Amino acid sequence: MNLKRLVNRQVVNNLSRFNGRVRTRRDFSTITASIHSSNSSCGGVALYNFSNSTPILSFNRYMHTIGETKLIGSSFNPKHNANDIEEDETMNEFLSRFVWIMRGKLTEVYKDCDKQTINNMLLVIVGKVVSEMEKGGLDQMLDVAVATLSQEFSRDLWKTVFEVSNAVLADMEKEKKKEKMKGFLQCEEVQELCRFAAEIGIRGDMMREFRFKWAREKMEESDFYEGLKRLREEVKAQEKAEEEGKNAVAMGEEAATMGEEKPKVVTLPQRHGKINYKIYGLDLSNPKWAEVADRIHESEKLDWPEEPKPISGKCKIVAEKILALKEEDDPSPLLAEWAELQKPSRIDWLTLLDKLKEQNTCLYPKVEELLLSEKSFQANIRDYSKIIDAHAKQNRIEDAERIVEKMNENGIQPDALTTNILVHMYSKAGSLDRAREALESLRRLGFRPDREIYNSMIMVYVNAGQPKLAESLTREMEARDIKPTMEIYMTLLRSFSQHGDVGGAGRIATTMQFAGFQPNLESCTLLIETFGQVGDPDQARNNFDYLMRLGHKPDDRCTAGMIAAYEKKNMLDKALKLLLELEKDGFEPGLATDSVLVDWLGKLQLVDEVEQLLGRIAGQGEAPPLKIQVSLCDMYARAGFEKKALQALGVVEAKKEQLGLHDFERVVGGLTAGGFVQEARRVHGLMEAQGFASENLKISLTASQAFSRKRPSK
Repeated sequence: MNLKRLVNRQVVNNLSRFNGRVRTRRDFSTITASIHSSNSSCGGVALYNFSNSTPILSFNRYMHTIGETKLIGSSFNPKHNANDIEEDETMNEFLSRFVWIMRGKLTEVYKDCDKQTINNMLLVIVGKVVSEMEKGGLDQMLDVAVATLSQEFSRDLWKTVFEVSNAVLADMEKEKKKEKMKGFLQCEEVQELCRFAAEIGIRGDMMREFRFKWAREKMEESDFYEGLKRLREEVKAQEKAEEEGKNAVAMGEEAATMGEEKPKVVTLPQRHGKINYKIYGLDLSNPKWAEVADRIHESEKLDWPEEPKPISGKCKIVAEKILALKEEDDPSPLLAEWAELQKPSRIDWLTLLDKLKEQNTCLYPKVEELLLSEKSFQANIRDYSKIIDAHAKQNRIEDAERIVEKMNENGIQPDALTTNILVHMYSKAGSLDRAREALESLRRLGFRPDREIYNSMIMVYVNAGQPKLAESLTREMEARDIKPTMEIYMTLLRSFSQHGDVGGAGRIATTMQFAGFQPNLESCTLLIETFGQVGDPDQARNNFDYLMRLGHKPDDRCTAGMIAAYEKKNMLDKALKLLLELEKDGFEPGLATDSVLVDWLGKLQLVDEVEQLLGRIAGQGEAPPLKIQVSLCDMYARAGFEKKALQALGVVEAKKEQLGLHDFERVVGGLTAGGFVQEARRVHGLMEAQGFASENLKISLTASQAFSRKRPSK
């Protein structure tokens, strides 16, 4: 229907004013009384009382037909401009929604009436409402205290009309806001932010929340500037009105003449038949569209973010108390009181958590964990994973495992993201078994480990002393076209070197070259140390020469590794020759090289040469390391220097926590060989207290007591 023939611009404005006033002055409840209507001989329609189903025939005199109604304004023009068409569309949607809701309310009350009767009731109600709107009596029609309206319809019927109109306008405003929001969701700035968020790994519900947040901020910014523009236009209009007022003083007579002119009126054509309730060619009177509307409403809840409830009164006071709590306080009672007052939904809890995170970061984790058990919070797997990640970053493994157990108790299985966090946490803590279980769970979920997962697992294998298993993971990475980094290769090479695994170190060095990583000073030094540990000075020297051919100058550590390799075979002449060659090239032995020489010469009982080296170390301003003290204790004890031996022993005992099994064996063996049996037994007790055991030392100590060797002295 052409709603331009029913209402004009004044009607729309009056209806908008009604909506604003009713929201502030009235709080309509649902229909609890009765809806009345009239009954005519031709229509046979009777409106019933809700509590009493007998027809009320005293209202027959109010039955009427919609006659000619006049519009106040300009003459009728069939050619509509853009504003008129827009008004027609708005009023078309308003009346369609109004009739649809009123039909449902009438059908619910008059269950025994047929469809034709309901349609006649709607025709009477809509006709009267439109008639009141047309004749400019909207203010009187909206005031339920006016007696004239109560004579036409019952007081409760007018309340129902007001309630439905208010709901329809609210829905139309919400739809308008949704359409506006959709436009901002697709704007370039929001899309750019979403692309950036996707690049840094944000997905799923978090991406959706960020997208609506950015779009809402953009819409608020746009509304702000539109408001400024309207204020500017109002100021200009006011200034223009003042200027026109000054001109009107000089043209008073002409203005008076114009004011006396009566507005032209036109008549509306008489409406025949039922109102057509079609939108886009669909007959919305079919009941199936009610089910469609319900499904659409449910789906829109997912796309349209819910707004938090305003916090006021006592609820606001409780919220302020929660924000002011200390870390050791229990927030459970206040949270329960706030929930009872506010009746919060998830968005209300999230708003409270955001304020808590800004103002009280110490209490935030405790409250966030308590809300996992709150039914109204509707905790999902992302809430659990955030808390687990926070505990994992601070190495609180027990707290993270407690959250995982709570998640399993609530029937939520860890997903790939949560398991990924657990893998990193256990790897960082060095828990090999737990990290391996988490990795297997990740694979069962169908998730293929990425570079970060592989790096974490390789590090936990290396720290657990299993470099071969770590090497197998690098092979798996290469099979999946994931290139290990230089740091991973160096970590594996360092681990193989510490374990003296020549084969593993060689494989890693070869793999590095095939991967495009050229040997450097550190990798060559690790290979030299590895061959030195197994007593292969020839291979160590080959790597030493290869290092120099590459253009690297050997440093103190590299030279010490080469000297240690010669020490394994007692090639003192080659070691001295190497040192002389390096000194010609400007090399100066450092603490590492001197420590190896002191240890070697001490084993040879070259006391004078060792003391010369000690003098050079002292001249460099450096204290002898623990390894040198162990060598000195062994050398002086075997040589019979009691005072110096006991002095070195005192230094060693003071740092007993840093000693290994080899160091204890050397000290006890030297003391026993030198006749310091009592001191040897004391050091042996310290070794056992540290968790080390050696059958050879026990046999040696027992034999020394049996023969009771006399301690030599010098």
